[in-house]
Amino acid sequence: MPLPYVVVVGGANVDLKAQSSEKVIAATSNPGHASLSAGGVGRNIAENLARLGTPTHLVAAIGVDQLGEWLVAETAAAGVWVDHVHRTTAPTGTYTAVLDVDGELIVAVSAMDVTKELDLRLLADSVGLRSSARLVVLDGNLSTNVLAAALDDAILADVPVLLDPVSDPKALLLSPVLQPSRPVYVLTPNRTELAALTGLRVDTEAEIEAAVQNLFARGVQNVWVRLGEQGSIYCANDGTCTALTAHPVTVLDVTGAGDAMAGAFVHALTAGRSPVEAARFAHAAAALTIASEHTVRPDLGVELVEAELRRLGASY
Repeated sequence: MPLPYVVVVGGANVDLKAQSSEKVIAATSNPGHASLSAGGVGRNIAENLARLGTPTHLVAAIGVDQLGEWLVAETAAAGVWVDHVHRTTAPTGTYTAVLDVDGELIVAVSAMDVTKELDLRLLADSVGLRSSARLVVLDGNLSTNVLAAALDDAILADVPVLLDPVSDPKALLLSPVLQPSRPVYVLTPNRTELAALTGLRVDTEAEIEAAVQNLFARGVQNVWVRLGEQGSIYCANDGTCTALTAHPVTVLDVTGAGDAMAGAFVHALTAGRSPVEAARFAHAAAALTIASEHTVRPDLGVELVEAELRRLGASY
């Protein structure tokens, strides 16, 4: 019998990261170094899943240009099934990030118009694949009508969905999709995305929990609020919220940390762990990622993540 698989529907692009050698000075040239890597929230989540050993399909739109050829080859080489990647004449998406000397993000520009090519017609091509999945991951780069249709498909097939808002602007567009008739199994906003989704203040823990209740009223079953170096809060609609601590590490590059968390969470969840256990596993994967210069660690695996958990005396 084939192993249960996960389907990720979302963005795939090429990342260009430039990091300053000294503290960034605005509005002038800063010395530093640059690197090119495979990226995109959905694609990164898929690669993290594959490297952890979960069979994973990617549904995405990628150009037929040279960057696209390289991106598809890199994704397939990482173990992700790319049979449902749509090739288009639109330019392959790019994400250009400027990092400070300490690895913190200064500014980023996402040129992801190619994702608009993933329309309702192309989404329909993968409905059979998604209907038999163990879990479907959707990222907020998708258009609102595609997100709504993908959620509706999942409801009909009784397949749980993890939804990653991606960014504050994308979260604003995503908000109308969240309705009681369209339940989302897990929503994974950071603090500012939570504010964008709900229109509420989220400065305090009480305000965060109030915003989470707003999402519960709109059909979301679990909300995992990611708070960076402050850890995260996992809330289930049974009224329980669990605070989780981030792992202390030396930061080399924060790019991809959230994608590592999402991928590791889904891997652990589909392996039979509870959501809170899966979130602890995910924090370890995120720590390993930001301690690396890679957006997705090429050596990421279950043994490495478990070793990181043991380092802090945590359990999985």
